[in-house]
Amino acid sequence: MSEGVFTIAAKRPIREEMTISRNTGLGTSNSATWFSLGAGTSITPESYDTMSIYIGAAGTGTFLIGEQPETMDLHPDEILLVPERTLCGVKTGEGCIYTEIITKKENTMNDLVKAKEVLNLKELISYEEGSIANVDIVHNDTMKFVLMAFDEGTGLTPHRAPGNAILTALEGTAVIGYEGTDYTLNAGESFRFEKNGLHSVTAKGRFKMSLLLVLE
Repeated sequence: MSEGVFTIAAKRPIREEMTISRNTGLGTSNSATWFSLGAGTSITPESYDTMSIYIGAAGTGTFLIGEQPETMDLHPDEILLVPERTLCGVKTGEGCIYTEIITKKENTMNDLVKAKEVLNLKELISYEEGSIANVDIVHNDTMKFVLMAFDEGTGLTPHRAPGNAILTALEGTAVIGYEGTDYTLNAGESFRFEKNGLHSVTAKGRFKMSLLLVLE
């Protein structure tokens, strides 16, 4: 069952002088992990054989990309895609929290996103009058990371998804219906639902969100 509305910062709070990781438990075909880094800490550069994806949740993380490192700051609600076999480390002055997704299969990327560029998620999708807009940012046959923009008065009727998922509000407010209970979701908050859990989304004004769906 869902645990209700939460923030990633509360799930994996920053601890002084420590770097900590916590598996989201979404699935095993792709690794999705929450990281928190205390002020002044770092993670040594390493590389993966497949693409890695980083999504900011709190604070500022400075990512070091490549053999002769380029530095890129990642803030909340921003995304960074790192190509396979590319060194990637992170350091922080103030402390930071982010989600790391290590994909285990070949991915399809939207032309809106480029590897080794930090992009603001809200700016990658626009509102469409009287409509719900969807943009697949990256996906393979076991995972999708999607952005959605709901115009005022729109929503998703109750339905079931074929995998575990976490949605995160990027802008505005919505009511999430899950298995007969309504939850109010505001910008910066997240909600998890399980495979085949009955859920709905009703926008209260204009609303943007991201959705990480793991299909297993």
